Amino acid sequence: MQSRQTKEVSHTTLRFYKVKLSRFFNDMNVDNSKQQDLEKFLLQFKNPGNRCRYYQAIKTFYKWREITFDLFDPTKNMTSPKIGKLILPALTEVHVKQLIDIADNPRDKAIIALFTESGLRLTELAGIKPEDVNWADRCIKVLGKGCKQALAPFGTLSENYLRQWLSCYQPESNIWGLNSWGITSMLRRLEAKTGITCNPHTFRRTFAVLLRKAGIDTMTIKELGRWESLEMVQRYTRSFSFQDSMKFYKSPLSPNEQ
Repeated sequence: MQSRQTKEVSHTTLRFYKVKLSRFFNDMNVDNSKQQDLEKFLLQFKNPGNRCRYYQAIKTFYKWREITFDLFDPTKNMTSPKIGKLILPALTEVHVKQLIDIADNPRDKAIIALFTESGLRLTELAGIKPEDVNWADRCIKVLGKGCKQALAPFGTLSENYLRQWLSCYQPESNIWGLNSWGITSMLRRLEAKTGITCNPHTFRRTFAVLLRKAGIDTMTIKELGRWESLEMVQRYTRSFSFQDSMKFYKSPLSPNEQ
């Protein structure tokens, strides 16, 4: 499976399959499992999102096995677990400023600011090299999902902390001196210290929600955040409420109404 997938997916996706399928292989008899066995395995996971992720990994494995070895796929008649339309957390501007204030150094402050102002994925942020930063246009060349090159914007807050950090640090690979695990560990320490949810996914949602609250339309947010579909943006901005939308409402019959 890995030799086939390596050409098609990122290292992050491969790690996802490794973690989920390792648990599955340890607990189940892969060759003799029937649909009801798989459904029973999935029911042990109380979190609907986690259950759905296990389902996706298991279904992908059996589909690959069927195509490669012409073996029966017991997931053929299974349907994906329903996880509902959850409103996932996003941070407020106050939360972000608190995290920046408490961060120990310009590097960590720059990481938090960039996550929020640019909507960067963890792998995108961890891969930034000095030559990727376009200071004049305030954008960064990143390697996104599917190894696609794209541009990510950043604001004055990120610029200030980036310049502070790079004035005292000479990068040898990326601009941080940290890999993805190191960045994640730093964020976990901040979360433990502040009690504020602090991870790359939450920052990416925060990026989308804050732009939406500023009146930016979802299609523009999709392009700025390098999302592949509008549906993903809509999912990320579900916490944008009706009251938020009312700030931008103008009557179609009275367009000049304030």
